[in-house]
Amino acid sequence: MNKRCLVVHHVTTYRYSEPVSFGEHQMMFRPRASYDLRLLKTDLEIRPEPATLRWLHDVFDNSVAIATFDRMAAELHFESRTSLEHLEAKNPDYPLEAHARTYPFAYSDHDFANLAHALKRLHPAQEVDRWVLQFLDPGETTDTMALLRRMTLGIKEQFSYERRIEKGVRTPEETLRRGRGSCRDFALLMMEGVRSLGLAARFVSGYIFTPGFGAVVVGGGATHAWMQVYLPGAGWVDFDPTNAIVGNHNLIRVAVAWNPAQALPLWGCFIGDAASFRGMEVTVTVAEADG
Repeated sequence: MNKRCLVVHHVTTYRYSEPVSFGEHQMMFRPRASYDLRLLKTDLEIRPEPATLRWLHDVFDNSVAIATFDRMAAELHFESRTSLEHLEAKNPDYPLEAHARTYPFAYSDHDFANLAHALKRLHPAQEVDRWVLQFLDPGETTDTMALLRRMTLGIKEQFSYERRIEKGVRTPEETLRRGRGSCRDFALLMMEGVRSLGLAARFVSGYIFTPGFGAVVVGGGATHAWMQVYLPGAGWVDFDPTNAIVGNHNLIRVAVAWNPAQALPLWGCFIGDAASFRGMEVTVTVAEADG
């Protein structure tokens, strides 16, 4: 495992033409500590200062900060800074259980019961069903990891990436029709494609480290999204179709969910004239720590 110390700096600013009031805002900025990610230091600054700020773990065990406000302002500013240790394997070798090494396979009764939501399709569509067939071998079985690697690479090769800051995720059918999309769109497409094959999948929101050299990595400068598949013997395995990454290489998980709408980095509302909203700016930098 390679260890790298990183600093994530995430800033979101909302601007208004006049002072407005703010409703409750919920944030998912804090990375998920794990065996391959250790948090060293976290800091969250909000302006104007919230009247209350509390933390909780949601049903997926994601860390969520909830802020309420008692003053009006023409700007609402969120700034999160996190220092962490990130451990990764460059060429991960996943020891799948014998019965899961080739597709199709069946989950155990115990796993199946716990994975019900991860198996349920959000956007059933024949277009997706037909699209995934290209990644299967002609015979009756396909090597499971080879199938998932081909799908991850296939999305990167077949679709054009576009950064989109507006809210929402396109349906897989729309992404297939357009031939382009954001990281959120590609994650949902692969998630639904995997689910159409009877494999359990979930959505991941987080950050990506984009080194200034070597292979081109896209998705930096903002929050990033990818997906995971549950594989017996290996557990939840990361697949980033935007960059054809298998494993956690350069990926920093923040939130996981069955549905992209359950893993929004920041959401809330304001009370005032809708026309007063002047826009939102989001900047994310992930850099190696000095020293």
